[in-house]
Amino acid sequence: MKLHILGIAGTFMGGVAALARELGHTVDGSDANIYPPMSTQLEGLGIVLKQGYAPEHIAADTDCVVVGNALSRGNPAVEHVLDTQMNYTSGAEWLRENVLPGRTTLAVAGTHGKTTTTSILAWILESAGRDPGFLVGGVPENFGVSARLGGGWRTPSSDAARHLLPEGEGTDVQPAAAPFVVEADEYDTAFFDKRSKFVHYRPRVAVLNNLEYDHADIFPDIAAIQRQFHHLVRTVPRNGRLIVNGEDVRIAEVLAMGCWTPVERFALEGDAEWTTRLIADDGSEFAVLHRGVEVGVVRWDLLGRHNVMNGLAALAAAHAVGVDPAQVIPKLSEFRSVKRRLEVLGNARGITVYDDFAHHPTAIRTTLAGLRARVGNARIVVAMEPRSNSMRLGAHSSEIAPSLDGADAVVFLQRPELPWDAGAVIAALRGEGVATPTVDALIDRLSHATRNGDHVVFMSNGGFEGAPRRFLAALKA
Repeated sequence: MKLHILGIAGTFMGGVAALARELGHTVDGSDANIYPPMSTQLEGLGIVLKQGYAPEHIAADTDCVVVGNALSRGNPAVEHVLDTQMNYTSGAEWLRENVLPGRTTLAVAGTHGKTTTTSILAWILESAGRDPGFLVGGVPENFGVSARLGGGWRTPSSDAARHLLPEGEGTDVQPAAAPFVVEADEYDTAFFDKRSKFVHYRPRVAVLNNLEYDHADIFPDIAAIQRQFHHLVRTVPRNGRLIVNGEDVRIAEVLAMGCWTPVERFALEGDAEWTTRLIADDGSEFAVLHRGVEVGVVRWDLLGRHNVMNGLAALAAAHAVGVDPAQVIPKLSEFRSVKRRLEVLGNARGITVYDDFAHHPTAIRTTLAGLRARVGNARIVVAMEPRSNSMRLGAHSSEIAPSLDGADAVVFLQRPELPWDAGAVIAALRGEGVATPTVDALIDRLSHATRNGDHVVFMSNGGFEGAPRRFLAALKA
C-alpha cells in the first residue's frame, strides 16, 4: 500500500511512518517544519520528506492519506484530499487498525513524562526478554528509533498474533500477548475526530502519570481534560490494570467518575502499592518498594524526583504483565533517556549545553530542580522559547517565572508574533532575565553572558531554529 503522511515530522506521525515502512508499505510525507531528530530517523528509513503542504506532494496513486492533528480545514493539502475524495484516516486510527490487534497494549498517559515513561517501560520489557513493539514521542537512546513492531507481530488475521508470552507471578493481566507500548496523548486526533488520541488504543494496561491543565487551544478547562482521561479509563478491561499517580488529586477525581479495572498506585511515599526511598537527593539512586517490601535499588543517569515517579510507573506497568521487578531493576543502570530530555549536547570553554523539550511550567520546574540537585551551586542559564500552543496563547504566562526559580539567568525568546508581553515574566524572575526578538540575538546574548562552569539549558518543544547546536558551535569557534 502507498501511504502519504501529512504532518510526518511530528514525533507521533513520524513513528507511524516508521511502523508503516516496517510493515512494507511505500511511505512518503510532508510537513511545514522538518527538523531532527525525526527528520534524521525518517531519512535513514528511506522515507521521502517534502517541505510544505502543497497538493502536488500527494501522488495521485496514493492509497491512503494519514492526517496528523496539526492540520485543519483550510490547509491546502487537506482541501485537496477532500476535493478529490482520497481515502484518509488519522494516525491514531491507523495504529489501532494495523498494529495493535493481537497485542497486549500498554498505554502511557499524562500531562508530563509520557515520553520518558514510555521509553523506560519499553526498555524494561526489552530487558525482560519480551521484545516489545513501541511508539514513543521521541527517540529513546537505547533503541535509536521512535517506533518498531517488535517480536510476536503477525498480520492481524493471523493466529500467531495471539501467541502467549510466559505468565508472570502475581499478576492477573492475562493472557500476556506480545506487548506494544504506546505514548498515549490526550491531544485531539485529527480535524475530523476531536476525541483524544488515546481513546483509540484500548489498552490492557494504562498508566495515568499526572494531570494538569494544558493544550489551551482545544481544552477550555481542566474538567474537559479529565473527561477525556475518563474516556480512556472506560476502555481498559476489568482484567487489565490502571497504574495511577497516587499523589495526583485530579486523577483521583477521574477515577471517582467510575472505574471498572483494578488500580495500583505509585507515590514517592505514603499509602500506595509502589513507593520509594530516595538514596540520592537528585533522584539518580533510589530503592523501589512494592507493598512495603524493597525489591531493588535503581541507579541510573536520570535526574529529578519526577523521573523517580516515571520509573515507578514503568516498573508497576511491567509488573502488571508479568515482569519481575527484581530481575529488571539492575538493567535500569543501562537506560539512556530520550533525545531532547535534558540531553547533554556537549561542553566547550567549560560551559555545558543541554537540549530539553520543556513545554509546561511543571516540566520546567522539575527539570531544573533535578539539574540543580546535580550541579549544586554552579550557574544554570536557561534559553527559553515559548512555543507550545498553550505557551503561545499565554495560558501559563503567570506560572512561567516561578517555574524558572531554579535558574540563575534566563534569556527569553520573544518573537514579534508572540501575542503577550514577556516583560511581566522577565520582571518576576528570581534571577537575571532578558528578552530577545530573534534566535540570532539570543545566541549572541548567551555568548557574552555565559562563563566557565555554567550549565546552559535550551527549552523548547520545537526546533528552536537549531539554537542549542548553533550556540555550542559558537562556543567551540
